[in-house]
Amino acid sequence: MAKKKAAKKAAPKKTTAKKTTAKKTTAKKPEPKKSAAEEPDTPNPPIGSAPKSSAGTGKRVDKVYLAQVKKENDRLDKATVGSIVTTAERIHSTILLGEKPILKFPVRSLNNVSYSAKKGYLEIGRGRKERTLTVNTVKGFAQTLRMMGLSKELVETHDFATKRDVYYQSKNWNEARFNDQTESDTVMDDIEALFSVDDVSREQLRFVPDEHGGAVAGQLIVHDPDLDSGEIERIDCTRFGSGAYSIPSSVEHLSFETDAKFILAIETGGIFQRLQSHKYWRSANCILVSMAGVPTRSTRRFIRRLSESAKIPVYAFVDCDPYGISNIYRTLKVGSGNAAHINKFFCVPWASFLGVTPDDILKYDLPTHPLKDVDIKRAKDALKNDPFFQSKKKWSAAIEQLLKMGVRAEQQSLAKWGLNYVIERYLPEKLADPGKFLP
Repeated sequence: MAKKKAAKKAAPKKTTAKKTTAKKTTAKKPEPKKSAAEEPDTPNPPIGSAPKSSAGTGKRVDKVYLAQVKKENDRLDKATVGSIVTTAERIHSTILLGEKPILKFPVRSLNNVSYSAKKGYLEIGRGRKERTLTVNTVKGFAQTLRMMGLSKELVETHDFATKRDVYYQSKNWNEARFNDQTESDTVMDDIEALFSVDDVSREQLRFVPDEHGGAVAGQLIVHDPDLDSGEIERIDCTRFGSGAYSIPSSVEHLSFETDAKFILAIETGGIFQRLQSHKYWRSANCILVSMAGVPTRSTRRFIRRLSESAKIPVYAFVDCDPYGISNIYRTLKVGSGNAAHINKFFCVPWASFLGVTPDDILKYDLPTHPLKDVDIKRAKDALKNDPFFQSKKKWSAAIEQLLKMGVRAEQQSLAKWGLNYVIERYLPEKLADPGKFLP
C-alpha cells in the first residue's frame, strides 16, 4: 500500500492551495522533521487532489477526480472481498481434508501492545488467539462466518450496516443469531482484528458506528463526491453560521481545499462553540474540530487525512486532567491499547499538545478541582503501564507534576479572566511558540 510521508510532530511544509483573505495567525509553524525513521505509516493516503473551483458552496462535475475516487474505491473493495474469500476458502479446504478449521485473531490487550517511536503509534504485537471449530465453539464460529458473508454482500452491493443493523440482521440466521448486541459487537471486533493484518479496516468491511463524528468549522472546503450523480458537493466550512459541518461516519471518499495554517482539535463543545461563534478560525487562519470527548474513529480519520492532505500540523486543546491527557489526547495521537490493530489507520502521530498543561495552571492562575481517586489511579497507571508516556520524558514529568499538585483544571477555567480570554490572550500566547508544546 502506498505510503505518504508525515513528520512526527508536524506535517511537512504545506503547499499553496486555495487563496483566502483570512488574516495570518501569529503561530509559528514547526519545522518539519525529515528523518525516515520517524515517518508514520499511511495505510490509505488521500485520493488525488481536490478539484479546484470558484469560491462559495455549490456542486460541480470533475470527471478526472471522480474517476480517481472510483478507482481507489474499487481497489479497496476488491482487496476487502479478496481477504474475505481467501479466508473462507481456506476454512472450506480444511473441512474437506477432514480437519478442524482454525481462525487466528490478534490478541487485543495491553500485554500484546508496544509503542513504536518509528511509526508513531501503539501497535499490535504477534500474540494471537485461536478459534477452532468444535462442538462448544460451533455457534461463535458460525456467527463469525455469517458476519463475514454479510460484509462481502455489503461491499459488493455498495451498502453499509451499523452495529445495530448487524444485530437485527442476525435474527434471520436461525441458530447463529445473536441474543444481545454485545455479542455481535464482539464478533465484529474480532473480524476487524482478523482482517487488519491485510490492512482492512471496519469501514472497508462496510460496518459503521451508529454515531456520527465531530464538528468542523473554519478555513476548509470539503469535497464530497457522489459517484451515482457524478456531482461533487463543495461544503464550505466557513458558511455554517453559528453551526458547523458534521463529520460523516466514513471519510475515505472526501478531499480537501484549504490554506489554513493548522488544525485545532478541541475536547469540549463549550470551547468549540465559543471559538466558532467569534469566528476565531478567521483571525487565526485555522480549522477547528470538536472532538466531543474521546474522538470517534471517523473524527480521528478525518483529522488524519486532512492533516496529511493539507500538510499542516495538528494541535490538541483539552482539559488538564488525567482523562484528557491519557484518554483523549493519547487516543488522538497514538491510538489505544484495545484497538492497537487499527491504530495505524486512525491516529495522528504528529499531533502535539497545546494545553491545558500543569504549567498553564500556575502561569495563568487557573481555578482548579482536587484530583479524584479515579484521576490519581489513571495518572499512575499511565506512568507505570502506558508505553507512550513511558517513552516521553516530558510527559512523564508533566503527569508527575500534576499528581504532585493534586489538582485538575478545565478548559473553561480560563473564563476566570474573561469569557473571551481564551481567544484574546491564551491561544495567541500559546501559538506563538508551538515548539514548546508537549509531544
